[in-house]
Formats: sequence, C-alpha cells, structure tokens
Amino acid sequence: MQPFALTLDKFLDHAAKWHPEAQVVTARGDGTHARIGYAGLCERARRASAVLADLGVRQGDRVATLAWNSQAHVEAWYAVMGMGAVCHTLNPRLMASQLAEMLKQSEARVLIASADLTSLAERILKLVPRIAHLLVIDGSVPTPGGTRSVVDLARAIEGAPDGVAWGTFDENAPSGLCFTSGTTGAPKGVTYTHRSSYLHTLRLLQADVIGITAADAVLAAVPMFHANAWGLPFAAPAVGAKLVLPGRHSDGESLARLIGEEGVTVAVGVPTVWLGLLEHLEATGGEVPSLKRIMVGGAPMPPALMARLERRLGVSVQTSWGMTELSPLGTMSPPDDPGREASLSGRPAVGVDLLLTDATGKPLPEQRGVEGHLRVRGSAVVDRYFGHQESATENGWFDTGDLARIDAGGNLTITGRAKDLIKSGGEWINPAEIEAMVGALPQVSLAAVIGRADPKWGERPILLVEVREEETISDEALLEPLRGRVAPWWIPDAVVRIANMPLASTGKIDKIRLRSEYSHACAS
Repeated sequence: MQPFALTLDKFLDHAAKWHPEAQVVTARGDGTHARIGYAGLCERARRASAVLADLGVRQGDRVATLAWNSQAHVEAWYAVMGMGAVCHTLNPRLMASQLAEMLKQSEARVLIASADLTSLAERILKLVPRIAHLLVIDGSVPTPGGTRSVVDLARAIEGAPDGVAWGTFDENAPSGLCFTSGTTGAPKGVTYTHRSSYLHTLRLLQADVIGITAADAVLAAVPMFHANAWGLPFAAPAVGAKLVLPGRHSDGESLARLIGEEGVTVAVGVPTVWLGLLEHLEATGGEVPSLKRIMVGGAPMPPALMARLERRLGVSVQTSWGMTELSPLGTMSPPDDPGREASLSGRPAVGVDLLLTDATGKPLPEQRGVEGHLRVRGSAVVDRYFGHQESATENGWFDTGDLARIDAGGNLTITGRAKDLIKSGGEWINPAEIEAMVGALPQVSLAAVIGRADPKWGERPILLVEVREEETISDEALLEPLRGRVAPWWIPDAVVRIANMPLASTGKIDKIRLRSEYSHACAS
C-alpha cells in the first residue's frame, strides 16, 4: 500500500478539490453573514501558514488562539496544523491569569486573537513576556503597544505567498493542545496528534454517530476552544458539508435566525445553548423547520429539556458522552434511535473501548447492569498529559473519574463523578441520580446536588435548583420524585433556589463555585 500519512491538512485539501463551492458561513455581529467556499478557505489558510512561517513559526511550535467560532479561526487552525505547528486553543471565558499559566506551559510565542478579545489578550501578554507576536482576526487592529508586533492577519494573508508545504511531517506529530476545564481540579493539557484526530474524525462520521453528509448544513455552536470543537472543523470539510459558525453570539435569538437563514439541518452544542434557543422560540412563536437533529454533550441532558426540544422543534436529540482526554467523543446515541433517553449516552464506535472497574481498578466480573468506575482506551485517548512524564493510564486504561452503568444493549449511562460523591454517616450518596430525577420535572431548568458540612453526619446533601421562568413549584414537590426511589437518607436536607445556575466555561454546572458558596452556608 502507498504511504499516506493521516494528517489533518488532508481534510481541507480534499474539500477544496472535491467540494470547492460548499460554504463556510460566519454570523457577524451586525446581523450579516460572511461566506466562503472550501477552495477559497484552503487558499487563505495556506497563505496564513506563510505569514506564520515569516514570523519564525516552525514544526512543533505552539501557536495559541483566543477566538470565537468564525471562518478566520478555522483558517488559523488549518494554517497552524497544516504546517506542522501545534494549535493551542484558549478559552476566552477564563481569567487572564488562568490563560497566562496555560501559555507559560505551552511556551507559545504567537497569539491569534479575535479583535473584540484584544483587551483580554493584552492583559495576558503582560503576564507572558515570551509571546512576541499578536495576530488579530475578525475586526480592526488596535494601536500596537510595547515591543510586540501586532498584525492584522487578514491583511497579511492578502500579501502572503502560497508557498508553505503542508503535511511534511509524521502523522504522530502533535496537532493541537487543549486544557481540561478545571471544574473538578487544576486544568491539565491534552495534546492531540494528527493521527489521533484523523481517526477520531472517521469515527465521528460513522452513520451511527453524527453521520453527516454533503447535503447537511452543520451548526457548530460548541466553541472551537473546547476539545477540538467536537471534531466538526475536520468532519464537515471531510464530507463537504456546509459549516455554519455563530461567531460570538450563541443566544437563542441569534441561533434561531442563523438556523433559519442558512437551512441548518444538524446543530451541535451543550444543553444550555439549546435551552436558550427553545425559550426564544417558545416566547416568539418562531420555527426552525430545516433543523432535523440536535447533538448534545459537555454536560448531562435534563430529561425535561430533551422532551421539550423534541416536542416543540420536531427534532431528534442525540445524547453523547466524552472528555477533553478522549478528543473528545466517547459514546453517542444513534440518530433517530426509538429507544433514546436523556440518561443514555449511547454506545462507543469502533476505536473506543470501555471498562468498568471497582475503586481499585480491578475489572468488575459483570460489565452489564452494574455500576462501576469507568475506564477507557482507544486511538484518540490521552496517554499522558502535556508536560508530564508519567502515564495517565494504568494497564493501558484511562480512568475517567466517572461512575457508570452499561445496559444489555451496550448503552452507557453516566451515574456520577467519583469526586462528586457525598459521604454521609459513612455511606455514599450519588448526586447525579438525585439530579436526574429532579431535572426530569418540567418546571426545572437545572438542578445540582452538593454536600454541606454537617456536625453529626460529616456531610448532608442539599439541592440547588433553577426553576423555569414563570413556573412555580414547592420544595416538597421538588423532592417528591425521590420518595420511594432512593433511600430516605439520600433525600436532600434543604432546597436552595438560584435565579441563574453558575456555569463553567464549557456549559457544565460549576460545582466548584456551588461548593464554595453553599457547602458551609445555612439553607435559605
């Protein structure tokens, strides 16, 4: 067989050759949309590689991005990865000090930032003197400050040659760097390779996973700084699908307009994004008739929200489970699965294997219908964290930190996080089971259970809820679904109502913040 390195530049080259007119569309802040074909985007990305090369970027160097979902950000991804450098995506919803620590680890010397994020970029640059160049995309360039160069990347691309070779490196070379969200501990860097992300893309494209085709218009509402944006910037050009990017605005009104105007058929994002879309459409009476499927991940799917989405929008909701360390897809429910439930995260596709163990890592004798600690292995699973010498695996298996069950059909259900378990009177309480039952109530938008210090029992659970706007429900009614379904001592001692549930940068409920604010406070 011919040698054919599995490098990510091949996806965009393929799209440019065989789907040159298929579009990448970006929503602008003024309500208009920018659009370009894959052929044009590929040419611009290659010229961007030349700009980076002229700044001294070489194979293996890290180049950071601080940007929203846009055409220019996609161009930057391929420009960096195509030339063999490593794209280090930064989350603009974090503090400058947090991002600076990540950049110090990655040792990036170039930062590519959206124009409306340059003030944050400047704060970061003050903390990271190593960064010599700031490249600005999607807007006007601020007045240069200090000794660093500030470059308008779009203008530089116009005058750059198309002469940098892509794919001239081993397929096992690093392609991307993403730090974990840090919602359960200190963020750690995960390095993706070209081979791992290429294989992850092929797995993503299987019919029982996302199964998109050239006939689809795919809305990537999942931020591009979050775990390879779930692979969509690779999967869409791989099949010539239209890729629709929301820019900075992912509120319900903006997404409804974008879906309608661009004929979006498949939309991907965290549950809170789709809650915003649904509430906008319920309030205005709008429709999104082109939309057929919504894929959710990044946080548990509330059953009531899933039912509302399918009933009101007429879509099929696909649930999934994954992690930054898995590139990120672990499992996904098949499209239009008649047995779909919010609690089920689907089955793994080929290339991922699951294992349930006890707390010591010993495999459980029965793997179906029992709860265990979830471990995983595969071609796109982390082996060791960035900058670490020791392996993150044991006997080839990565410990996810999740508790899970696998049913007779092979469907995964995440039953909780091992770190979230509450120890009350020497016995364990699993918050996720309580959250799922309360979250199924139609009046509830979001629910979380944390442990509160207790002088007698050590910890006792309390329930924190965000009730849907214009809905009312008593504390007793909130706890009623638990009675007879969990042990009496599992029932939370108190109910705390929150106007807006705190969310981490990835859309997950921020339990670190909840514990900080409520674990020692009296109920109110």
